[in-house]
Amino acid sequence: MTENLSWRFQGNELRYLVEVLESGFKAGADGAFTTRLEKEFSDSHKSKYAIAFNSGTSTLHAILLALGVGCGDEVLVPSLTPLMCGLTPHYTGATPVYIDVNKDTFLMDPLDIVEKITEKTKAIMVVHMYGAVCDMKAILQIAKEFDLPIVEDCAQCHRGQTESGDFAGTLGIAGSWSFENSKQLTSGDGGIVTTDDEDIATRIRKIGGLGFKTLTAGAGRVRTDRDKLQNPDWERFDAIGYNYRMNQLAAAVALAQVEKQDYFIGLRKLSGKKYTQSLLGSNLLTPQKIISGNINSFYTFSAKFNVDQNDVTWYDFRKKYMEFGGDGIYAASKLLYQEPIFRDLKIGRHTTPVAEVLQKQLMNFTTNQANESEMDRQCEILEKTRKFYGDL
Repeated sequence: MTENLSWRFQGNELRYLVEVLESGFKAGADGAFTTRLEKEFSDSHKSKYAIAFNSGTSTLHAILLALGVGCGDEVLVPSLTPLMCGLTPHYTGATPVYIDVNKDTFLMDPLDIVEKITEKTKAIMVVHMYGAVCDMKAILQIAKEFDLPIVEDCAQCHRGQTESGDFAGTLGIAGSWSFENSKQLTSGDGGIVTTDDEDIATRIRKIGGLGFKTLTAGAGRVRTDRDKLQNPDWERFDAIGYNYRMNQLAAAVALAQVEKQDYFIGLRKLSGKKYTQSLLGSNLLTPQKIISGNINSFYTFSAKFNVDQNDVTWYDFRKKYMEFGGDGIYAASKLLYQEPIFRDLKIGRHTTPVAEVLQKQLMNFTTNQANESEMDRQCEILEKTRKFYGDL
């Protein structure tokens, strides 16, 4: 049956889904699929605790709430990132403060972090964009100096690594990942959190699980023994929480994906390597700079289009690339404070001049090819487009 499925789901996805349905959504002796997913994920990231969620947005919201972020607080976030990273501080009542980016790495600029820390700053939300890992050595030093927790958003950075070999998401107080459809590992929708802090893990799980008192850092099962559960005096809730739990079908697919994560990330890395080779000597396009020693997991292959090098426009290049048969070239999202809802409501504080220029220059190429042949095809088209514009 698996031969009729997408190449992305040729592992245990179908078998696990059938197991869930055959069980009638009841957890077996080895625990529910969320439990199995959490163990697989925490073990593979060398983290003590993992908690499964229904999205990579609810994960961030829960982490911030667990850290006590609320009205009157400020959370530092990069301006060059999807809206969710600004929404989640706003959900808590806090103010997002936008951090500029480095013009070469396209990632949070540690110098701007220092400039924007105030007595109201409650947390630093680090976002590892496009598969690249931020300058964690510098950011960790800043966080230590100012006694601030780091929240790592790894929605676009499954299995990215620092020069010391640590996985992105395991260096701050908590890491957050997404399993949304476009991500390197997917269950259609979903998310997961890791942390080594038992107290924070317990709070995160209760926030995501409606506040059931039976929830712990390491256990997400709500039901207890039948005598207690069926007793009219049994009290169920001891915290305010949200219904952010991952369902068993999503957990089944996510588990199968995590089991093959090295395979999936290996494909992305190979694609990124091939694109990099294809742009050697280019004046039109400059690839995202990888911080020395870090490993990029290439959620996408991001490059800066150097508009001052030629009369060709960003739009011309993308159109010609697609005419030659290339996948679409994606632009960077508008900066958080440029999105209509944040702009009109004047949400957050901002001065990020580098990001304002860079956002209009970035070209993000697809890295979700099924095999090397498909990767080579995209690179050939990229080189053909460069040649058309005299860049090769």
